[in-house]
Amino acid sequence: MRMEFTYNRTYRGKVRLVVFDWAGTMVDYGCQAPIAAFVAGFKAKGVNVSMGAARIPMGMEKREHIKTVAAMDEVARLWQEVHGRAVREQDIDTMYDEFAALLLASIEAKSNLLPEVIEAVAELRKRNIKIGASTGYFTEAADIVVKKAASQGYAPDFTICASDVPAGRPEPWMIFRVMEALGIYPPEAVVNVGDTPIDIESALNAGVWSVGVAATGNQMGVTEAEIKTLPEEEYMSRLQKARNSLAAVGAHYVIDTMADLPSVIDSVEAALSAGARP
Repeated sequence: MRMEFTYNRTYRGKVRLVVFDWAGTMVDYGCQAPIAAFVAGFKAKGVNVSMGAARIPMGMEKREHIKTVAAMDEVARLWQEVHGRAVREQDIDTMYDEFAALLLASIEAKSNLLPEVIEAVAELRKRNIKIGASTGYFTEAADIVVKKAASQGYAPDFTICASDVPAGRPEPWMIFRVMEALGIYPPEAVVNVGDTPIDIESALNAGVWSVGVAATGNQMGVTEAEIKTLPEEEYMSRLQKARNSLAAVGAHYVIDTMADLPSVIDSVEAALSAGARP
């Protein structure tokens, strides 16, 4: 009698790689640099886009981000009123070029490291965990951020940006490229950390563990100085909304700041040792 068997192989080792987003996760409190450029770009075309609307696709490759905002019902209606026609691909190209110039002019000043980043990365290094970085920025903008971060003491082992791969988030290619470059597998040994729903989707598409950052990122959408002026009740309400938005799209863990990351790595490794998978 012929017997047929299937075999399941389970990774029960340690976390070997953490891939971090940049703006709102490691630098730029509240993810301010790109949002200001998006809003200004549409305003220059006579269309007022709210910061809330402009933040919805945050994390995407930036041309796709502009295209997604332009396709929103209210934005498309306003564009039609102002220009007498729908948005064209040429309009997207023009706004992207203008966005790039605006971003390059302002990004360095907004690329300060966020609180607890240095300490969290040092703890990961102690555990022999590799550090990767990915971003929806194009190469020239990413280079500015990388250089500014290095001057402040944060230097990932490998950095990738959306313009280096066939498609940006939510596709998983940037995560896979980091894994390939650093020689890290399986996906179960990888943790992706980001502050937007698109970051979470990208991690899930790659089959890795996904951690969302709530307090310092796009979902909260305020600067460190602005946070200090918020009444406690309003701050907590906004923070809980940010947490919920990341959990709702499937984040395995949601943290407020980088100070919480080492304990999450402990939790991931405990889950792995018990045979769990992302």
